[in-house]
Amino acid sequence: MGYQIEDLGKNMIKLTIDCPAADFEDAIQKAYQKNKNKLNIQGFRKGKAPFAVVTKMYGKEMFYEEAANLLIPDAYEAAAKECGETLVSRPEIDVTQIESGKDFIFTATVAKKPEVTLGQYKGVTVDKVAVEVTDDEINEELKKTQEQNAREITIEDRPVQDGDTAVIDYEGFQDGVAFAGGKGENHPLVIGSHSFIEGFEEQLIGKNVGEECEVNVTFPEAYHAPELAGKPAVFKCKVNAIKAKELPELDDEFASEVSEFETLAEYKEDIKKNLTEKKTKEAQTKKEDQAVEKAVANATMEVPEAMVQATQEQMAEDFAYRLQSQGLKLEQYFQFTGLNKKTFLDQMKPQAEKRINTRLVLEAIVKAENIEVSDEEIEAEIQKMADQYHMEPAQVKEYMGEENLNSMKLDLACQKAVTIVADSAVEE
Repeated sequence: MGYQIEDLGKNMIKLTIDCPAADFEDAIQKAYQKNKNKLNIQGFRKGKAPFAVVTKMYGKEMFYEEAANLLIPDAYEAAAKECGETLVSRPEIDVTQIESGKDFIFTATVAKKPEVTLGQYKGVTVDKVAVEVTDDEINEELKKTQEQNAREITIEDRPVQDGDTAVIDYEGFQDGVAFAGGKGENHPLVIGSHSFIEGFEEQLIGKNVGEECEVNVTFPEAYHAPELAGKPAVFKCKVNAIKAKELPELDDEFASEVSEFETLAEYKEDIKKNLTEKKTKEAQTKKEDQAVEKAVANATMEVPEAMVQATQEQMAEDFAYRLQSQGLKLEQYFQFTGLNKKTFLDQMKPQAEKRINTRLVLEAIVKAENIEVSDEEIEAEIQKMADQYHMEPAQVKEYMGEENLNSMKLDLACQKAVTIVADSAVEE
């Protein structure tokens, strides 16, 4: 196998790959063996007609496409490895010579990894983020815990209030006629949740247990049932029960029950500590993101469109895989959202471009700073993965293979580059 490289400009190259005639003949024979059981030739049992008989009747051309498909992947992979370029898109294949007795020749047009010219990446300016925890934020966290530990009580001595759960029977009517799907019994409705039609819940406020009433509403124009959309309706309701949350007192006893601390003051200090840690991490992440964005903006590179398209496709595949893990197919997602493959990929393009630019710049910084990752750091990362998936480190290595291990090593180096850029950034 031989190949030639042609520089097409804008980080696109064309590989012209030449496979010897003997290899093409072998591929034709393999294509025949693969497909002979499908052939019905008069005078022979199915699949028993000799190659010479088949090709005399139909010509070798009937196996050309299959033979090409057998040859191209390995030939392209070999040329891609030997050419010395880092190829970053799927190849566009074009067969230029396919004839028995002659070399099989095809071209592969593909994007190569762009060169990056770094600008300023150390000492870039970023916004200063204050890490301060207020009393209101501490009280908000306390309130969440208080709500989680509330108990539900039955109310008998007052009417429905905002925030209560009213247990109701209801039936909806339009022009005096009950409509399908408009009836329910002993339905727990949280007043103020806006889970029913706008204006419904407010009309139950002030009603007592056992009281019957009529609730007048208008369905929204965008309602899912066209026969009801935009139309008025009357719901006949009965309040069967009223329930409310009873919040525990915020005192030392509460603190000892919901935490490891004996006093409310100690518990509040712990909340403050945790919020401070969270805000500190968020501030560091924001600093890193801003610093890297500045470094990317200061760099120059020419990213080929084919590289962007390949990244968009990969992102779409990753998204489809995540959907599948939730029991959904990408086609169903398109139906729900009104998107199609093209509009979906178009939406992903800015994110794909940002991902590519960021990675290229970080890899260039790794090279410029001679950043290295030790074997110990690799082993530590593998151990994390082993713990996460309940596997032995040796198993993780085996499943990952050399290519993924090298990719992990570069990921860790890029994270070190992020740290260098962020630590040198100037906060203003």
